[in-house]
Amino acid sequence: MVPKILVVDDNQELLSLLTQLFEEGGYQVLGAGKGRQALDLGEEHLPSLAVLDVLLPDMMGYAVAEGLRKLQPGLPIIFITGVFRGGKHASEAQAKYRALGYFEKPFDANVLLRLVQKTVPPGAQEVPPSVDDPFDVELDVDVEQDEPLEAMELTGRIKVSGGGNLSAEIRGANLTAAPVTPGKAAVFRPAPPGTPALAGPTRATDPKSRRGELRDNLPALITAFYTAKETGELGCQRGQVKKIIYFEKGQPVYALSNMVSDRFGEFLVRVGKLKPDQLRQATAAAEASKKRLGDVLIERGLLKDTERLYYVAQQVKAIIYSLFGWEDGSYVLNFKDRVSAESIKLDIHPANLIIRGVKKLYKAERLRRLLHPEDRLMPSNQPSFPLEETERERWETDLMPKIDGTRTLAELQAMANRPEHVVYGFLYAMMAINILDRPGSGTTARA
Repeated sequence: MVPKILVVDDNQELLSLLTQLFEEGGYQVLGAGKGRQALDLGEEHLPSLAVLDVLLPDMMGYAVAEGLRKLQPGLPIIFITGVFRGGKHASEAQAKYRALGYFEKPFDANVLLRLVQKTVPPGAQEVPPSVDDPFDVELDVDVEQDEPLEAMELTGRIKVSGGGNLSAEIRGANLTAAPVTPGKAAVFRPAPPGTPALAGPTRATDPKSRRGELRDNLPALITAFYTAKETGELGCQRGQVKKIIYFEKGQPVYALSNMVSDRFGEFLVRVGKLKPDQLRQATAAAEASKKRLGDVLIERGLLKDTERLYYVAQQVKAIIYSLFGWEDGSYVLNFKDRVSAESIKLDIHPANLIIRGVKKLYKAERLRRLLHPEDRLMPSNQPSFPLEETERERWETDLMPKIDGTRTLAELQAMANRPEHVVYGFLYAMMAINILDRPGSGTTARA
């Protein structure tokens, strides 16, 4: 018999990650986003263990624990929290509620799983049947741009990590990836068949893999990986275009795409490092010699060996940023470690990735759909990241103390003395990482 685990958190993306984690660990998961819903599920199903967020929209997790214990006096309970931090809160939870564990966000989800497994042995896992819609990024299939791709500004400073504990910060000139018109991009083959790729294809064959509509959920999905310190993949698809962000212990470290304009050679053309004729000639030479394109570019003096790491990292960063521009499409989550052997990994703070992605790729009309001049914002009671870890411009730092729920967005824009889309971009980015919130609405950046 498969044990039932009650998991309660109002962050739907984190709830989805934890649900998959426990299901793959051999449990049936009862998921809830509110305390009242959790109590109803607990009364109906009598779970073997409960994992409760301390701060819920309708009641405290402690009250949920008390209600569940009235139904099952010996029910093992684990608390998770992003607000009540420190040994005092953990000690009180253990003393008053006999808590089995107390996890502060971000936490290692696998440590949580091991504690659950130690307390409630898992049931037998069924072999999942195959499905007909695997999520693959085929590196030998090129997909043309399906809609205009605007120019993208990329800062010249990047951080990367390599084998072992090697890490480095590389500084170069700021880059501008030129816009792409649908159907006009030349198809440059990246390398002949059989050439080792920087990363292999990914496949979501488990029917329990979490799928959903992308909409405006990308920031929340990235945050969920960070909160649970999960290793895995976030695959996104729109039409025939497929892109994947790879995470390692909650950090976004790599990305792949099957779109022509995202390929390494084409990216070098877009940023002005290569001319189209140079890329065609180098690609032909790579196919004839069975060498990788990057090696041929170095041999021809078109790319320095020391530049390859820099431009590959910028290419990966551009792929991730481009997903912030998607307002439709679908996503699938997978917890597989496919990047452990990669020689190049980005080192970018998820909060700053989200901030830059929103500010770079959210268009003015999209921001006006998400925010309105009469809206009032205030500091969130459940920030996903500390404010001091975020990168801000001087005017943004000066504006933050004025956001206290008493002023409308129109008033804040006037104080900032910046264009509407610039102010809205910053404010929504702060909402997307749960630094700011609409009063009385909980986490509202997830649409």
